[in-house]
Amino acid sequence: MIERKAELHCLEQLYEQSGNQILVLYGRKDNQGRQLVQKFCREKRAFYYYAPEVSAKAQKDRMGREIADYYQISVSDEKYDTYFKRIRSGDGSKLVLVIEEFQNILKKDKQFLDSLIKLRDKKLYPGPVMVLLCSSDVSWVEQELPELFGNMSRKLRGMMKLGELRFMELAKCFPDYNFRQNVEVYGIVGGVPEFLRHWDPNENQKVNICRNILSPDGYFHNKAEELIRSQLRELSVYHTILEAMASGKRKLNELYQETGFSRAKISVYLKNLMAFDVVEKVYSFETGGWENAQKGLYQIKDTFINFWFKFVYPHLSELYRIGSEEFYEKHIAGELETYLNRYFIKICMEYLEYLNHEHKLPLELHKMGTWIGKKGNIDIIAQNSVRENLICLCNWSAPELTFEMCQELFASMEQAKVAANFYYLFTATTFDKKLVKMVSKDPRILLVDMNQAI
Repeated sequence: MIERKAELHCLEQLYEQSGNQILVLYGRKDNQGRQLVQKFCREKRAFYYYAPEVSAKAQKDRMGREIADYYQISVSDEKYDTYFKRIRSGDGSKLVLVIEEFQNILKKDKQFLDSLIKLRDKKLYPGPVMVLLCSSDVSWVEQELPELFGNMSRKLRGMMKLGELRFMELAKCFPDYNFRQNVEVYGIVGGVPEFLRHWDPNENQKVNICRNILSPDGYFHNKAEELIRSQLRELSVYHTILEAMASGKRKLNELYQETGFSRAKISVYLKNLMAFDVVEKVYSFETGGWENAQKGLYQIKDTFINFWFKFVYPHLSELYRIGSEEFYEKHIAGELETYLNRYFIKICMEYLEYLNHEHKLPLELHKMGTWIGKKGNIDIIAQNSVRENLICLCNWSAPELTFEMCQELFASMEQAKVAANFYYLFTATTFDKKLVKMVSKDPRILLVDMNQAI
């Protein structure tokens, strides 16, 4: 298992607090929430219940049987109040009650929530208890659960979302990889723990792509479509929109022209894709040059779905005709470096967040983003509370980060009508001599070789 040390530490801190708690823990199944909970409960008194999709009566029957079997008691009254009275730690220590896929109970039986609140308020079980309500239905938890809880939300200790691992966490999973190799993994399959478990650290990215993604027998082959199918219907519409987006169509009107679907229909389907963290709307960092910024842009948020629909899905016939290695050389090898630039920028942002947390930046950052212009971009604008700016340029694929690239940045800054108090120039390659000489005379500019920084 790929350990989630930060989340585990958070759970342990909550457990050590006095009193009772109810925590909602949610995330995609392949983000390994179950494994996290199992590790957390390993040396604690805990009762675990998995709630399948069954009727309300069948659910109660099932939980009653499992409580009776686990504690070797008889349970005659089929009510959640009764069930929560009968669970116990046995030694006075805090009991951990885990209910996995709890939405399958709550959707059909609102009394379940009432009983949970009674349990939390010590009206059913006198001893200390920590309740973990776990769910893999991300959209339901974020969109419907708050309304179901209503005023009872104040009874919750909080909600913890298990998302993908950040880059620095991912890099720890592949200690023998260098920085560039870890960026390749991050930009191809993302930080999904279950995905990373299937990436072979003894092979390079070409072998992993050919064996695990392009091969019909590979773990990742068709995984993108399976993820979409697990949450959505009318796959032909979603696949068409995603393929268009992966090809560079990022505006609603561009998607309309490419797909032939009405703008209203595309808007509805984009909303659904955003609800499941597949797509995101991109907002340009607000500056004085708002009229020069691009607006209304969308992009595929899910890393592996983005890779699949960019490189593989448009050419499936050819993949099955010519085989993995030839396909890789023809459709992936030449474009992969450019494709990874977006993820390198994201990693540089993460590194800035780390430096900010450690108080190692010249500014205390308040917000950060990318400016997307009609004529050029600014990779990162980081700003403090009084609007002083740290401007960043990120070079992933060019052989050198050059003085000419900085001049292009200055032109984009003029379009954005933004000034810089400091500059950080990030590269995954090297810096040209002219730039190094210029920077040596300007203390506002810092050169950062990411191969050495992380």
